[in-house]
Order: sequence, then C-alpha cells, then structure tokens
Amino acid sequence: MVTLFLIVIYAAFISLGLPDSLLGVAWPVAQKEFGASLGDAGIISMVISVGTVISSLFSSKLLKRFGVGKVTAVSVLMTALALLGFSFVPAFVFMILLAIPLGLGAGAVDSGLNEYVAEHYESRHMSWLHCFWGVGAMAGPLIMSQYMSLGVDWRMGYLTVAIIQFVLVAVLIATLPLWDKVAEKTSQKKQEADANGENPGELEREADLDPPIASGKGGFLAPLKIKGAKVALISFFLYCGVEMTLGLWGSSFLITEKGIDAAAAAQWVSLYWGGLTAGRLVSGFLAIRFNNQQMIRIGELTVLLGVVCLLLPLPQFVCLIGFILVGAGCAPIYPCMLHETPVRFGKEDAQSMMGFQMAVCYTGSTLLPPFFGLVATKVNVGLLPVFLLVYIVIMLVSSEASNRIFNRGKQS
Repeated sequence: MVTLFLIVIYAAFISLGLPDSLLGVAWPVAQKEFGASLGDAGIISMVISVGTVISSLFSSKLLKRFGVGKVTAVSVLMTALALLGFSFVPAFVFMILLAIPLGLGAGAVDSGLNEYVAEHYESRHMSWLHCFWGVGAMAGPLIMSQYMSLGVDWRMGYLTVAIIQFVLVAVLIATLPLWDKVAEKTSQKKQEADANGENPGELEREADLDPPIASGKGGFLAPLKIKGAKVALISFFLYCGVEMTLGLWGSSFLITEKGIDAAAAAQWVSLYWGGLTAGRLVSGFLAIRFNNQQMIRIGELTVLLGVVCLLLPLPQFVCLIGFILVGAGCAPIYPCMLHETPVRFGKEDAQSMMGFQMAVCYTGSTLLPPFFGLVATKVNVGLLPVFLLVYIVIMLVSSEASNRIFNRGKQS
C-alpha cells in the first residue's frame, strides 16, 4: 500500500510540473492573438509566483486543519479549473486573473507533498519525486508543440493538461482515506527500524535534535526563531537563483559569448534541463549510500565545477560539459534540502518551515533571474558565470554553516 500510494504522489508532482512550462511555449502565438507584447508574459508569470509564495506561507495552517490529502485535492482542482479557463480566455486580462488560482494551487501542493514525503519516506523518494516534476515540465511543451505542429489552436494544449489534472483530482479524492493510514504505517516502520538499529543514519540524527520552538507557539514567524533557520533559507533562495538564472539566460549567453547559433543554443539548454531531471533519477539511488548532507555537498561542488567550465575561456565542448554539470549538480541539492526539514527543525515545525522554504524558493526564482537580466541589459550577458559563481559560493558557505549548527545540536 505504501509503495502504490507513492505512485499517486509521483503523479501529483508530474501534474505540478505540467503547467510550469506551458506559458513559454504558447505565448509567442497567444500574444499575437491578444495584441500583447512579448514581455507581457512576465506579468502572468509574476502573478503566478506571487500566488505561489502566498499559498506556501499559509499552507501550514491549511495542512494542519484539513490534512495533506484534502488540501492537495482541492489545490489540484484549483489548477485544473485555472488551466481549463486558459483554454477559453478571450482576452489577455483573463489570463492574468486565472494566474491567481493557478499560483495559489501550485504553492499548496508543493509545500504539502514535500513535507509529507520528507516525513514519511526515505531521501531517495524525495529525489525521485522532483525527477517526476521534471517529467511533467518536459511533457508540457511536448503536448503543446504537438498541437501547434498540427495547426491546432494553442488552447487545446491547455485543455489537454486541464483534463489530466481533473483525472488526478478524481484519483486524489478516491485515495483520501489512505493519507493518514500510510502516514501511520510509515511512522510505525520508522520506529521499529530505530528500535532495532536497522536505520541509524537519519533517524538517529532526528532523535538527537531538540528543536527549541514547538509548533503553534510564538505565532506565524515562530519557526524562523529556530537557530539556523535563516541561514538555511539563504541556501534555498540562492539555489533557485542558480537553477532558474542559467535556465533563462543560458541560451543568450551561448549565442552572444560563445558564438553558437540559436537552434544549437536551445539544444544545449535542453541538455541542462535533461541533466537536472536525469540527475534526480540517479540521485535517488545515490541517496541509498549517502546521507542528505553529503548529497547536498556533492551537488554544490559539482555545480561549482560546472560554473568554472562556463567561466574560463575554454573550447565550446567544455562549456557544454559545464551546462550538464550544473544541471546534474543541481539535481540532489533541492530534494535533499527539503528532505532534511523534519530532521533539522523537528516534526512539529516541519510543515511551517516547509512553507517558508517554498516561499523563499519561489521568491528567489522570481527575483534573481530578472535581476541578472537587468544587469545583462545594462552591462553584458557575459557576466552570467560570474553571478552564478557568487550564488553557488554563498550557497555552499551557508549550507556548511547550517550543517555545523544542526550537527552541533546533535552532539549537545
């Protein structure tokens, strides 16, 4: 039952990734129809991000009151209705309005599922969970491009994804009774493994940590008062800066600085995302051998090596290797940082802290790529590796600082 139910969670994360890349593919056609500018897609993206940040911050209260299963089902229903609306919109302003429920639904699903998997499943499942997000993110453009290649209206792409979401809603409603049963069963297994000494790694660390703030005490910002919380959030903020900045500006960097044509540059960037998705599949197996802290460190050092390949004046193929290394390095960082949440902050504050982490992540992905875009416009897009280097170095320092803080708690 536990394994079969995990398939449902994976499917939910595929659905979370499906809408994320639709707008970029559909917009070049949709903007002409609406008489909007190419940059107006940024307005829709910003509204989605703001909605996601808001729902992430308040997800803890909803999850504690209604449970992960109900919140996930309702949130996916919100995204399905929003996507259905996208398939019928007569004007640009309606896309902005529909972006609100799309963002609100995505944030609650992200926070709820991440916390649930972090608490009830092993680290490898968190990596595979985010690998399935990548599957959804890659499948969305494929669905949209298939309709466009056939000369069908771009709205059919949104309609198809909406139908997939509605099917998932039906599955989630049917499996509502399983959420608490699976949680209880996995908790019992963990307790038995801990008692028998079969799984000493993360369980010992979790048992040794004594979070100073109890859930529900100290108000909305109480989890931030836990020692090390703010340092940990820096890593989340900068991680999204690295991932999304290279994903957005990598093609422009290759064309302008490396003299690569647009088609080849697009292929190189696709290899970056492919490296990220494949890396998370591999990370799930590596997580059997290494703990979360080791996986995060390996990922950060791999990203650092990839950024150096981009920074140095080396042949083009080395730059390609750099893109793949950054993608593969990013793969374990985010899932393993999320999986550490109950260990670092305790189960009582895990939901609240997960919401803050999600909000910080979306804030980083919203602010840092446009910030570099402004610098690139005013100065030079060739500064991309320099910015990435600064981000990854600060992230590495803050990550190691977090490890020292929480490991010291284990020893005391």
